Amino acid sequence: YQRRVHGELFSEMPVVWLKPEVDRPPTPPEKFYVCPCYKTLKRAGTLSTTGHSTNFVLSFELPTGKVPPAHWVKRGAAIVCQLNY
Repeated sequence: YQRRVHGELFSEMPVVWLKPEVDRPPTPPEKFYVCPCYKTLKRAGTLSTTGHSTNFVLSFELPTGKVPPAHWVKRGAAIVCQLNY
């Protein structure tokens, strides 16, 4: 993982290749952070019929390396597709 530069609120996410798999074995939760991905910075939206926010896109399983997933949960880390600042 990379340390955040002091004062930096956003850092660029590398390009991700989404490769679907049938019957993929579950990943060990202690080694991956399930990171939410949102369309915009506003993490709220109206609830759709699926129970998810209309702003929510999908979750990414990001390897955490030596840091436990709770490290990222405490910081509210998320992926945002559109920065409107």
